[in-house]
Amino acid sequence: MRGTVYKSTGSWYAVLGQDGQMHECRIKGKFRVQGIKSTNPVAVGDLVQFELEQSGDNPHGVIFDIVERRNYMIRKSVNLSKQTQIIAANIDQALLLITLNNPPTLTPFIDRFLVTAEAYDIPVILVFNKIDCYSAEERFEVDYLLSLYRTIGYTCLLVSALTGTGVDELKQLMEGKTSLVSGHSGVGKSTLINRISPGLDLRTGAISMQHAQGMHTTTFAEMFDLSFGGRIIDTPGIKGFGVVDMEQDQIGDYFPEFFALKSQCKYHNCTHMDEPNCAVKSALDRDELAWSRYKSYVQLMQREDEHYRVDPKNNEE
Repeated sequence: MRGTVYKSTGSWYAVLGQDGQMHECRIKGKFRVQGIKSTNPVAVGDLVQFELEQSGDNPHGVIFDIVERRNYMIRKSVNLSKQTQIIAANIDQALLLITLNNPPTLTPFIDRFLVTAEAYDIPVILVFNKIDCYSAEERFEVDYLLSLYRTIGYTCLLVSALTGTGVDELKQLMEGKTSLVSGHSGVGKSTLINRISPGLDLRTGAISMQHAQGMHTTTFAEMFDLSFGGRIIDTPGIKGFGVVDMEQDQIGDYFPEFFALKSQCKYHNCTHMDEPNCAVKSALDRDELAWSRYKSYVQLMQREDEHYRVDPKNNEE
């Protein structure tokens, strides 16, 4: 039987089968999907083949195959291991929730997320949450980030999960699509999902005042059907985002504003680092590109992303 994975707890999976029933499944043996070694070979959103087994009064399914993925979102674990994690598969768009503070979402984190999404052909909507909480000075900084990413070509929204501001516009963009929701713990993912679809009634958590970080309220990925059409994937909060399997000569292509200038560089294989007559560096000197984006690019080129994480006590890397 074929089905779609709706929930993953690491060892067991909730799979909606073609029979319209939700089945509790486990995987058969060890999986290796498309040569990817990850902590979770089966991800939420995967289309899988499974067979039902009778085991006393509690029949369960055994997943024995994964249908080829249309796309997936993957990240490198931000610890000393080399493991990777597939966040979700077969998604139409990703919603990255961003907060200026409580907790802070830094531009290197945003850029790493965007680079990975570009690499796997996943459109991203940047959702700036908690706009009801910002002072005039903080709102000025939010407006700067909005201008920066909109100029590049990304869709950006201002929302308040608490008051509902901007939620209707977001729902229109989600209708009929499978949307992944991601961001740091405490940015308001569960609160926003509850505002989008109140019937889901997801558990929410408070902010830890000690470190201005969110308390983990989602410990596993789970997909939900939306009442207005489409599906949403809620994911655990993540502290860091390391990119996976990118060659250095490819990284610049995943920065759309750099890629647009690539043909104007003197060398066709310009890395935008030390070469003469580089169109990207010339544009930076004219303040036509954001230096924060170039800083993120250099860090990726120098492999400084491998153990990147947010330090709640220090807003700098």
